[in-house]
Amino acid sequence: MRLVILEDYDQASEWAAKYICNRIIQFKPSQGRYFTLGLPTGNTPLGCYKKLIEYHRNGDLSFKYVKTFNMDEYVGLPRNHPESYHSYMWNNFFKHIDIDPNNAHILDGNAPDLQAECDAFEKKIEEAGGIDLFVGGIGPDGHIAFNEPGSSLSSRTRLKTLAMDTILANAKYFDGDLSKVPTMALTVGVGTVMDAREVMILITGAHKAFALYKAIEEGVNHMWTVSAFQQHPRTIFVCDEDATLELRVKTVKYFKG
Repeated sequence: MRLVILEDYDQASEWAAKYICNRIIQFKPSQGRYFTLGLPTGNTPLGCYKKLIEYHRNGDLSFKYVKTFNMDEYVGLPRNHPESYHSYMWNNFFKHIDIDPNNAHILDGNAPDLQAECDAFEKKIEEAGGIDLFVGGIGPDGHIAFNEPGSSLSSRTRLKTLAMDTILANAKYFDGDLSKVPTMALTVGVGTVMDAREVMILITGAHKAFALYKAIEEGVNHMWTVSAFQQHPRTIFVCDEDATLELRVKTVKYFKG
C-alpha cells in the first residue's frame, strides 16, 4: 500500500491525473486491447478530470481505446436530471474527451429489473477483461462508492439503501431539500473494486481525515469499507495535507519518506 501526501487539493488532483495518464500510455491501448478504467463521481475527482481533459486537449492522451465503468448511480432519478451521475460524467468529463460513448458504462438506475442491471454490469466488466485501474473517492464515514458502513467486504454490484449521513451530505446538490435526495442507488461492491488490478483512492480535505486514519492505521473493518483496500496488492491512497490531520506523526513521516 502506498500513501502519497501532496500539499493541497490541486497538487493531489494533478498527481492522480498524471498517474492515470501514464498508466494508459504505458499500456499502449489499441483496437482489441482496451484499457479499462473504473471511475468515481462527487467533488473530489473534479480536479483530476479537469487535468485529464487538459492532457487530452494538448494531444498527450487519447481515450479512443479506453473503456470506463462508473461506480454508482442513483435509483429513480431521470438520466437527464442535472444531478444524475450520467449527467455528471458527461458534463464534467466524457463530452470533453474522445471516448466512444459505447465504451462508457454507467449503471441504469431506471432499469425495469435493477438486480438484472447489476448482474449485467458485473458481466460487462468480466467481458472487458476486468478493471486495470479503479479510481475511487470516499465519504467522511469511509464508504467507497455507495458501500455504506456495514456493507459486506466481498459484496458485488447491487441495489443499496443510502445511509442518512450520505443523504445529508448529498442534500447540497438538491437545493438542501432532503425530500429530493434519492434514498437508493446501484453501486459496485467492495469485492468488485477489490478485483481490479490496481486501485487508487483520492482523499482530500480535513473532513475526510478521520476516514483516512480508519482506512490505513486501523484494521480491516466493514464499518469503514475503504479499509478493505489494505488487503489489495496494489493500492495507492492519494491525499492532501489536510486529510492527514488524524494520522500519527510517525505514519506521515514514514510515507513522506
